Amino acid sequence: MKTIIAACSQNLSGSRASVQTALRTLLAVPWPSQRDVRSALQLLAVLQWVLSFLLLGTVSLLLLIYLLFTRLWLVPVLYLAWIIFDWDTPEKGGRRLPCLRRWTVWKHFRDYFPVKLVKTHDLSPSHNYIIGSHPHGILCVGAFCNFITGSTGFEELFPGIRSFLTTLAGNFRLPVFREYLMSGGLCPVTRRAIGYLLSQKGTGNAVAIVIGGAAESLSCRPGVTTLILKNRKGFVRMALRHGAFLVPSFSFGENDLFRQVVFEEGSWMRSIQRRFQKMMGFAPCLFYGRGLTSGRSRGFLPYARPITTVVGEPVAVPKVENPSRELVDQYHELYIRALLKLFNENKTKYGLSESDELHIL
Repeated sequence: MKTIIAACSQNLSGSRASVQTALRTLLAVPWPSQRDVRSALQLLAVLQWVLSFLLLGTVSLLLLIYLLFTRLWLVPVLYLAWIIFDWDTPEKGGRRLPCLRRWTVWKHFRDYFPVKLVKTHDLSPSHNYIIGSHPHGILCVGAFCNFITGSTGFEELFPGIRSFLTTLAGNFRLPVFREYLMSGGLCPVTRRAIGYLLSQKGTGNAVAIVIGGAAESLSCRPGVTTLILKNRKGFVRMALRHGAFLVPSFSFGENDLFRQVVFEEGSWMRSIQRRFQKMMGFAPCLFYGRGLTSGRSRGFLPYARPITTVVGEPVAVPKVENPSRELVDQYHELYIRALLKLFNENKTKYGLSESDELHIL
């Protein structure tokens, strides 16, 4: 009996020593610093945004189709009925949720790059505005962060101005994704949607349009400042019809977030991209960024490169119901001059050299 008790005592002592050793080892491991925690939160904020942008619509559609063949079939049926009832809402100003625009995660998203908004001139709440956003880049990070989230202080810099951002109309046909887009203040890049914001919601509205669109994303790469703008005049016509002032903006650093395989004009791969763009509204790009594990690994997340969005001087535009081609050309030229002035005055401040030029195609 004494032998058994002695053996048990030895086992308990050994177990106690093992636990103490494990605790000492655990306590010896350095705790993550505040900087490490901030970096992790920033990475997660960007990850959720990229996944939402690339997968939310498709995954939601597949999930609803799957639910149709389960006992939960009533859920997708009711949601489909809701979409039919709510079909025109994106074209009528959407459904902004201020709480989502002020979501704390957007501050971590901003700090990951970081993104900064610079004001050069006041915007009066007594007018409406069309803000031209350049360049497109791969995912329009600067435009999204500045005009959709409140993390860079747009409402504080431009009091009385409500910002909206336009995107492909097809995105608002995807279930769940459409609600996500509208809640932030995004609307379709259509005449009807833009016209509604500029005519039916009073004054103080600023509609941001990424004018270069999908065609511009095909030439996006670090060190290249080429814009597709010379024949893009629809936004000027809309501004004239509604008397909305034109405001140029440029996001320095936008093209540095990803690396892209750029195919030369005339190649068969570029022709495939062009055809896909005409059919679907967006262009398939072969690009990569950093991975989850480190900045040196390859993945689908953008590199942490600073983005500075500078909002320029507004170009006053008269209200003309049926503007002539000559009038549209005149204000298009005035807009390009304002954009070039903005670029040249700020390029050396935000990472470019004095010799860098803005090429407009």
